[in-house]
Amino acid sequence: MATTAQSRIKSVSYAKYGYIFILPFFIVYSIFSLWPLIQTFILAFHSNGARTDLDFVGLENFKTILATPAENDFKAMGIHETFWRYMKNTVIIWVGNFIPQIALSLLLAVWFTDLRVKMPGKGFFKVVMYMPNIITAASVAGLFLSLFGDSSYSVINMLRGCSDPAKNVEPLKIISSVWGARILVMFIQVWMWFGNTMIMLMSGIQGINESLFEAAEIDGANSRQTFWKITFPLLKTIMVYTLLTSMIGGLQMFDIPFMLHTGNVINENIATVAVFVYQMFHANFAKPSFGYSAAASVILFIITSILGALVFWVQRDKDAMEKAKKRRQAIKEAKRRAKGGGFTI
Repeated sequence: MATTAQSRIKSVSYAKYGYIFILPFFIVYSIFSLWPLIQTFILAFHSNGARTDLDFVGLENFKTILATPAENDFKAMGIHETFWRYMKNTVIIWVGNFIPQIALSLLLAVWFTDLRVKMPGKGFFKVVMYMPNIITAASVAGLFLSLFGDSSYSVINMLRGCSDPAKNVEPLKIISSVWGARILVMFIQVWMWFGNTMIMLMSGIQGINESLFEAAEIDGANSRQTFWKITFPLLKTIMVYTLLTSMIGGLQMFDIPFMLHTGNVINENIATVAVFVYQMFHANFAKPSFGYSAAASVILFIITSILGALVFWVQRDKDAMEKAKKRRQAIKEAKRRAKGGGFTI
């Protein structure tokens, strides 16, 4: 028989200490994330006046941004066309940087984790490839502006001799051109983030049971067959995670497109929806457009949620879902029989 002291020790619950430890996170999250999010949804349904003088306008802000306004409403027409132009830029830049990024990261991840590849200094190369990810966006934008700027004194134009009046060479206008600026942003995004993606994919590959690779090698499978039959199918979970994080980051891309311009005018060839949110908020410093800015943020939130749900739906485990469905049906059938007075023979 257990003593009173033993019973008292067993009855002590330590769950409350766990809640105490995670409480600071929820306090900070509520103040700096949850409350601003709620305020954004509130502002999206109000007028674009000063913050202290807002009027409820319902879905008018969303209608102005998404639907084609009347031809005589020039302000609404400008907001509508700007939003969809920036949305087009966002999708093009994200797709253009995600595909080469995931391909390069997957190739390097497989290469670095393949035990048959005997290459010295793998750790050094991993660190070097990850380093661009820790450089601030402002520094990266300044670096590439000095390299590929429209000025005659950018590095690429100086190498072509544009800074020498005697040669009379016209400077390349990469930042000013539509596809030149887009390709440059795509390259910067790939360069900055492929190392981070590579590390995540490497962690996924290293989590695969080594006996599977050993069995494939014993059976005579080459590297290509091992990748397509074992590595790639078992990376499904980490690939979905990478796709989701890349999609969220791509749709919210702000730093590089906003900073990569010459002068004080935003480069609309690469401006994204996040830049649109900032632009609407600061469209008029005396009377900021809170409503349009918040409505654009909500639209971006809805698009991201829908795409995320679609990714999960496409990548769902159909076998597991079918088993769960049959299990639920069996439980319902058991309950129905129990209510009917017992099981039938």
